[in-house]
Amino acid sequence: MKYSQFPKAVIKENVDYAVREITNVIKRYGPRESANENCLATQKHIKKEMDTFSDETGFETYKVAPKAFLHFTKTVSASIILAVVVCLVLTLLHKFDGIGPSPFFLAQCIVGGVICIGLFITVVEFLMYKQFCDMFYKKREGHNFYAVRKPRGEVKRRIIISGHCDAAYEWRHTYYSKILHIKALTGLLMGLTIGGAVISLIVAVLAIIANFVDMGAFGGFMVNYSFYFHIFTAVVMVTLFMFVNFKRISPGANDNLTGTYSAVCAIRMLDMAGIEFENTEVVAMITDGEEAGLRGAKQWAKDHYDEYVNSGVETAVLCVDTLCDLDDLNVYSRDMTGTVRHDKKFSQLVMDSAKEAGRDNMKFANIFFGSSDAAAFTQAGITATCIAAMDPTPADYYHNRRDNYDRLNPEAIEAGFEVVVSAILKFDENGLS
Repeated sequence: MKYSQFPKAVIKENVDYAVREITNVIKRYGPRESANENCLATQKHIKKEMDTFSDETGFETYKVAPKAFLHFTKTVSASIILAVVVCLVLTLLHKFDGIGPSPFFLAQCIVGGVICIGLFITVVEFLMYKQFCDMFYKKREGHNFYAVRKPRGEVKRRIIISGHCDAAYEWRHTYYSKILHIKALTGLLMGLTIGGAVISLIVAVLAIIANFVDMGAFGGFMVNYSFYFHIFTAVVMVTLFMFVNFKRISPGANDNLTGTYSAVCAIRMLDMAGIEFENTEVVAMITDGEEAGLRGAKQWAKDHYDEYVNSGVETAVLCVDTLCDLDDLNVYSRDMTGTVRHDKKFSQLVMDSAKEAGRDNMKFANIFFGSSDAAAFTQAGITATCIAAMDPTPADYYHNRRDNYDRLNPEAIEAGFEVVVSAILKFDENGLS
């Protein structure tokens, strides 16, 4: 079937259904921290619905430490602040006298070392999404839910529509940006903390070198006075320490119950339209742990790698993450702060599908701050890409209490559903050939 033949009334009915269900989930199940009982209750609620129009449903479990991903913002910032303050006090009290060529030598070594470790942890955790800090945190059981609509004949290709049901800890920067009328507050404060740390590291290295290499007046300044720049870094690190509010969970209406119900409604719409594919299997996957560093998707990709890559069944994963800001509905062919490039053929297929659905304004875009579950699949070597509709500045509801059901945008949800349906139909027609 061509997208032009698909009944538009089915899409509209499913948009209404998604809005009702998202509202119901938020009111009924409450905050959905990664791997908590509310996430599982939400997935069980979805399973009961999907059992009526799916051939198979089920859960897979894994272990996840929900706070391990972002808690580095507390430990790194606190360590840098403590190092600067303690070293400054001890130096001024002459406790470091005689240790090294100058009074600030040991202080520069300590602060430089702490900042270097802090930047390493930040890069590994937030830029590369590695599970580096997980070993230090208590783990609990997370769940990934799946539902399958099987074809009439042999499975020759498989398309997976994925969304995550867990919600984020509140980011104070994005919450207060609207209150303070500073839209770029998040970028400004994050730039100050990261930039300050990088400059402080450079300053520390130059100051240490200046103790052994004659740099003239510049060297004298670095040896005797440059440590005071670290005080500025310590001050801006207070904003990083306050960045995440672990006591409040975003309602997650747009991020990412809209993606969750894109996956649910993908199969529901096919069922309502009476479409049965001959050789294409359609899977709805509802992951947990995306907000904990893509942990659920990473585990799923690891467990299903052979099935998705080596079984001879052409498989592609389309992740949907936030459908709210229609002007920013795009195919995100680059991910994980621009470090991951999604499959070119599949990204183009989704873009072509969007055009067929009448969404001519969509373009290829880059998730330049953060990541989606699609990156976990691409990193694992599984074909994937992502669509999303969110103001990248970021949106004022992003990761805070404003992301509630009253901020849902049915028009953006409808556009996302159209692209998803069109992509499924085009993938069934030709795969990635």
